[in-house]
Order: sequence, then C-alpha cells, then structure tokens
Amino acid sequence: MNVQNTPEKYEGKHTADATTVEEGLAIQEEQAKYDDDFATETAMSNTLLTPRFYTTDFDELDAIDVSPVRGEWDRLIAQMEADPNKGHFKKNDDWDTVDWENMEPQLKKEFIDFLISSCTAEFSGCVLYKEMKRRGNNEDITRLFQLMARDEARHAGFINDALREAGLRVNLGFLTQKKKYTYFRPKFIYYATYLSEKIGYARYITIFRHLQENPQHRFHPIFKWFEEWCNDEFSHGEAFALLMKTDPKLTKGKNVLWIKFFLTAVYSTMYVRDHQRPAFHKALGVDPDWYAHEVFTKTSKLSEQIFPITLDIEHPRWQPGLEKMQKANADLAQAKEDGRFFAKLGAQARAVSAFVSLLLIPAKKHQVPAQTRLEPAY
Repeated sequence: MNVQNTPEKYEGKHTADATTVEEGLAIQEEQAKYDDDFATETAMSNTLLTPRFYTTDFDELDAIDVSPVRGEWDRLIAQMEADPNKGHFKKNDDWDTVDWENMEPQLKKEFIDFLISSCTAEFSGCVLYKEMKRRGNNEDITRLFQLMARDEARHAGFINDALREAGLRVNLGFLTQKKKYTYFRPKFIYYATYLSEKIGYARYITIFRHLQENPQHRFHPIFKWFEEWCNDEFSHGEAFALLMKTDPKLTKGKNVLWIKFFLTAVYSTMYVRDHQRPAFHKALGVDPDWYAHEVFTKTSKLSEQIFPITLDIEHPRWQPGLEKMQKANADLAQAKEDGRFFAKLGAQARAVSAFVSLLLIPAKKHQVPAQTRLEPAY
C-alpha cells in the first residue's frame, strides 16, 4: 500500500470519530505504516473456520423495495443515523495497561488469534457493505449499507488498536485487494450475515455480562467495550431481518431448508472454533460448552423474529454431534500438520458425518410475529 499519498488531514485522527466509512478507511490507510506481516498473513488465510470476504449480486440488492416494512425501516435508519456510538471505540481512562510481555504464552497466542479473527470478520462486513453502497442507486439500501459499513470500519480499527499494543496490526487495505472473495447469492448473504450479526450480539453480550459479575477474569480492557459493540451488531441484524421481511418467499418453502443449513453451519462452526481456544476461555472463567449453549439459546430466541424454525439444541444428538465435529476437526489439523493423507481423509469424512447428523435433527417450528423489530434485552 502506498502510504505516502495518504491525505495529511487524517494524521492523528481515530476511526471512532469517523462519520463515514470512507473517512474511517482513509484513517486506516494512514495507520498502515504500523502493519505487521504475521497478523496480515493470519487474516489472509482461508479455511472453513476463518472469516471470509463475500461478494454478491448487487443489482438484485439494489432492486429491494422496503415499502412493506417502511415504518420499522425508517425507525431503524433514524436510530443508526443518530450514531450513539460515535467516538466510543477508542481508548480512554478505562483502558488498563496490558502486560503483553508477561502474558501466559498460550493465552497470548489464542487471544491474538481471537483479535485477528474478529478484526477480519468486522472488516469483511465493512467491505461487503461499502461495495453495496458504492454500486447501488436505491437510496434506502445504499443509506443502510453506508451506516453499517461505518460501524464495521470503527470496530475493525478499534481491534487493530488493541493489536498494535502487542506489536501487531492487520493491513486492512491489503486484505481488500488480495483476500479471496466468495460469491453468495443475495438470499444466502441475508441468512449468513443476519446470523453472523445476531450471534455476534449474543457472543459479546454473554461475555460482557459474565465479566460484569466476575471482573477478576477481565484480563484485557477491550471487553469493557463489548456492550456498545454488540448493540451495533444487534442493529445490523435487525436490518437484515427487515430485508428478508420484504420478500416472504425467503422464509418459506424450500428456503426453510436453507435456513436450517445456515443455522447448523453457523452454530457448529462457532462451537469448533471456540474449542480451539481453551486457554482464552479458561482465562475468562468460561466453560466453552456452557458458553456455546448460552449463545445458541439467545440467538435462537432472537431469530424467531424472522425465521420460522429454530434448531433443537436440547436434542440428545445435538451436543454429541458438536463434540464429534470438534474432535474430527482437531484430528484433521493434526493430520495436515503430520502430512498423513489418509488420516486427513478419515477426519474429513467424520466431520461431514457429524454435520449431517446435526442437520438431520428435526427443527422446532413456530409462528413468526407480525412485528419484526426487537430491542436488545440481554
């Protein structure tokens, strides 16, 4: 990235104060002089468990008519335009000093992985939303995506601030240009991104509330910002719920099978990924199985606003199926490291079998309410 041409007016500014995604990204470019190869290379990796960058049919998105949800839509946009979190995502007097040098090595490794993964996921949303804003002509849709891109750029910038203290930084501009993009049809973007935003809310608020009650486990100050952070995630999820509400076909018929697939994929991926960070969860004082169940319970309740089904996470096959997926994934990683081809194939087959077993658990049906919008309540 050529940082010499970065406008001087962005020097010393912070992404938390940016009012548009363009300003936020320009500030990121100014800060790219701090970039670090390790963090960027980690963010560049593409596996089943790493955050991806997405592209879609932007013309189809641009053709959305929000008239069926106009009242709820306008209230949501007004709330986002009020920008209650402007200036929030930056260090202040509540930011404690972090002793990175003496942090337990495995905890440090897992926490850095968590930060890089979170930064990549936030920036992935920013890139997708910004592209929709750039390509579209539909004022309702472009305004929404501009506001969501603004929020995600702030989040990514804030995480990069935390990484900088550890001597690391993700080059977000490089990711935009070089990371592989995955094409999803718009309806799959709705399902996947809606769940990503809502499960993000459930994850962050569960950790935030736990650390409110157990502050001795707050080993890093970034967790103090999780409440406002997850409220941004909540608003973004509300937007995608309303987008789906504009076309009733998206949550009926064969599309219910796609909803079930995405629910199962998102939940199981989260479970497997979190079990890769035992030291991180131990430091938080959180049992990963308890945490997963709490997050799944919250997300399932929230998703009733738009999805006609929820997964039966109390089914006798649910927890054993997740554990089998996690074990197969661990064995797969070890087989890859050892270069054992047939062991790798066996682990992949076991992972697929476990996923199919989860997918075949009968879903729980319910009536979708007429009123879609929710407010954070956890």
